[in-house]
Amino acid sequence: MRYAARVSVAINQEHIARDVIVIGASVGGVRAVIELLSRLPADLPAFIGVVIHRSPGSTADWSEALGMKTSLRVVEPNDGDTLTRGVAYIAPADCHMTFSRDRITLDGSAKEHRTRPAVDPLFISAAVAYGPRVVAVVLTGGGHDGMQGLLRVTTAGGLSLVQRPSEAEDASMPEYAIAHDHARAVLNIDEIGDALVRLARGEAVSV
Repeated sequence: MRYAARVSVAINQEHIARDVIVIGASVGGVRAVIELLSRLPADLPAFIGVVIHRSPGSTADWSEALGMKTSLRVVEPNDGDTLTRGVAYIAPADCHMTFSRDRITLDGSAKEHRTRPAVDPLFISAAVAYGPRVVAVVLTGGGHDGMQGLLRVTTAGGLSLVQRPSEAEDASMPEYAIAHDHARAVLNIDEIGDALVRLARGEAVSV
């Protein structure tokens, strides 16, 4: 039996520097984010926001654990912190994290998708503030948080990448994004990491 050859397509043919990276995950997200950040160099010309669903009662600072395999600086920010290239910002417990005017806002507004932090507020805020500079990434997780955020990112001219469901610990979030045509490319973790480096530099990427 013959199988059709995989057709490679290029994204970012406009050579836009996609230097605002936002990442969302839930179940299995800690492991996935650790692996993804490990693929990114310390001199990455982009800043990164990460939301992983977590218990509102959590008092742990996740920055050390999530940064254990990366040369990037990884922090849990304070409200009003300035966004800096080469830094990954991890949403603290019980706060939505959003980006605006090169600063971080943390707030305790109503839960979305029954959780705070949620992925959609970060994605939507980045789309509004930075438009085509944004790359949004949905990783493993239950439910459909991030789906509306991906739509806003793509509508604003940004790019949306989704973890391959077969690789995800919980495939629901990636599958929702794919089913609603909000994914520009579906890749494994290593491929996403490599793509983010090239996109931040304004290069086209074959997927």
